[in-house]
Amino acid sequence: MKNGKKSKKPQAAAGSTPAIVALEKAGTAFSVHAYDHDPAVASYGEEAARALGVDPRQVFKTLVAEVDGALTVAVVPVAGSLDLKALAAAVGGKRAAMADPAAAERTTGYVRGGISPLGQRRRLPTALDASARSHATICVSAGRRGLEVELSPDDLALLTGAVVAPIARG
Repeated sequence: MKNGKKSKKPQAAAGSTPAIVALEKAGTAFSVHAYDHDPAVASYGEEAARALGVDPRQVFKTLVAEVDGALTVAVVPVAGSLDLKALAAAVGGKRAAMADPAAAERTTGYVRGGISPLGQRRRLPTALDASARSHATICVSAGRRGLEVELSPDDLALLTGAVVAPIARG
């Protein structure tokens, strides 16, 4: 990928976030990629892929859903969408719906468009789309709009305790 350094300790001057702190604390290899965020953009994930010059199948968005009443994180490619039935099945639930954005922000400690699967205020059950494993590395939000972290999908699954399952469409 462009514009990043592979490091266990990226430049903290770029603005440390709880996600970056969690990665550093775990000793995980990762890269930080910053770009100028446009507040008028409709899709934060597509903006990240475009700005970083990365295939949208390699950039993953973090969505918060409710599965049987419990907040659950879904990490899916920007190029696709979340299959709510598949998410529910992946985490052993019956019904899933998108969570209220305010509840997602309050629980994770991040703002919409900058929710990271890492370093959340309260760790939520997480599912990572199986397509992530077809890439050596993927990008996810670093906890702020305009900031992404690149890491191996296996490291992401390990650090979040994610179930890896086919939860995306498209």
